[in-house]
Amino acid sequence: MRLDRFLSETSPLTRSLAKRALKNGEVTLNGEPIKQSATQIDTDNDVVVLNGERLALVGIRYIMLHKPVDVECNARRGLYPRVIDLIDLPKAERLQPVGRLDVDTTGLLLLTDDGHWSHRVTSPRHRCGKVYIAELAEPMEGSAADWAINQVADGLMLDGEETLTQPAVLRLLSPTQAELTITEGRYHQVKRMFAALGNHVNSLHRSSIGDVALDENLAPGEWRELTEAEIASF
Repeated sequence: MRLDRFLSETSPLTRSLAKRALKNGEVTLNGEPIKQSATQIDTDNDVVVLNGERLALVGIRYIMLHKPVDVECNARRGLYPRVIDLIDLPKAERLQPVGRLDVDTTGLLLLTDDGHWSHRVTSPRHRCGKVYIAELAEPMEGSAADWAINQVADGLMLDGEETLTQPAVLRLLSPTQAELTITEGRYHQVKRMFAALGNHVNSLHRSSIGDVALDENLAPGEWRELTEAEIASF
């Protein structure tokens, strides 16, 4: 790999800033100062140091985040902090959310820089179940609750859509708290499904994706790397 590319891959420097750092004598290769940006290096064995800090290539990462409210999944900076701003890792901006959560939705969010793995998780073909806990504005009880459960199981026609939602599972935890398991990822799907049932979601929390459940030890805003078993479960 070219040295300037290696610097841009392993530090906050862009390629142009990496070339400037080389010219300024800020980089050593195996203990010797080096200024040639086109130098080819062995990324496994050569030692590259930038301003006293040894650099190493960043591998593929798989992250579980407990997303708090008022944090958005967008890559660009907007009105709210971004989820990647919560991840204290080198080159965190390379991490992409595996599916998204609305800014006011909390709970399990997966992030990775492995595009193939992300596709396996999110592809409708794999019908990966996602479990949400919704706090509802109106209670659902008795025959109305039974009707709602059956409607969700049969598929709902959402406003503006031309096809029914895929069969889903609705379970009432209390008259105003419901657990909904879906296998799709339509725009604002959970909120729109409850709207189609004549209700409103006051708050929403995602508790699991597939076999991976949100780690109960993670407070909102905290994260950890996925285990090998969790990664392999998709």
